[in-house]
Amino acid sequence: MAGKLANHHGDTPTLTVDDLIRDISGENPWLYVLVAESDGELVGYAALCQLTRLQFGLRGMDMHHLFTEASLRRQGIGHSLVNACKIMARALSCSYMTVGTHPDNHKTQAFYEKLGFERRDAHPPRFAIQL
Repeated sequence: MAGKLANHHGDTPTLTVDDLIRDISGENPWLYVLVAESDGELVGYAALCQLTRLQFGLRGMDMHHLFTEASLRRQGIGHSLVNACKIMARALSCSYMTVGTHPDNHKTQAFYEKLGFERRDAHPPRFAIQL
């Protein structure tokens, strides 16, 4: 699925299984990956990266990836993954979550705003929500 998302954005994926295992494993993982399943099949995922606003003592998470299989979009999977990300971020003592989009991806921008994310003044577009 990460390869599909990379291809969608015009990137050539080079992620290996070993890379993924390295980054999501251990006592202090580099990434947190949440997955969505339907009938025993993976149908979506979200990847979270840690952030900080050190001067304020605040922890946050960046939702680096959000992906749902094309045939299953608009069925609430993405919404459920975002909610699961918020729950995980709160459990990790985070007070905010961010996400970015491609400048031309207006549907996704509207999706995040509908979920309560606020647009930040940035290029490419960035969104944040307080937890």
